[in-house]
Amino acid sequence: MKIALIAHDKKKNDMINFTVAYAPILKDHTLFATGTTGFKINEATGLDIKRFQSGPLGGDQQIGALIAENDLDLVLFFRDPLTAQPHEPDVSALMRLCDVYQIPLATNLASAELFIRSLERGDLDWRKIIDERESKKK
Repeated sequence: MKIALIAHDKKKNDMINFTVAYAPILKDHTLFATGTTGFKINEATGLDIKRFQSGPLGGDQQIGALIAENDLDLVLFFRDPLTAQPHEPDVSALMRLCDVYQIPLATNLASAELFIRSLERGDLDWRKIIDERESKKK
């Protein structure tokens, strides 16, 4: 599966700890991340990650483009709800796209753990069925 990893500044350590803990699961998937988050995850885990721009410089929008092309299966976005973000419209747009295209979205550690365990069990395999169906239409 194709998974996006995003974290606001005050949540980057949570994301790093999460990816260290779940690296054995994540290593079997295609990973994408915004700039600094991706760099720090790679540095801590050695996981192969396709990095985009940082969120405020367009990284959220680049990940949104993958969602709009149905080229992403899961978004783990550790948001900081207590700090105003200068690129909040981009964050809202990304979350809206997840809703429009039925992309599972975890916005905190608790929901991310549920999704990662579901991924491990195969509960998210319905995304593969959708991808196969879409490929046949093309």
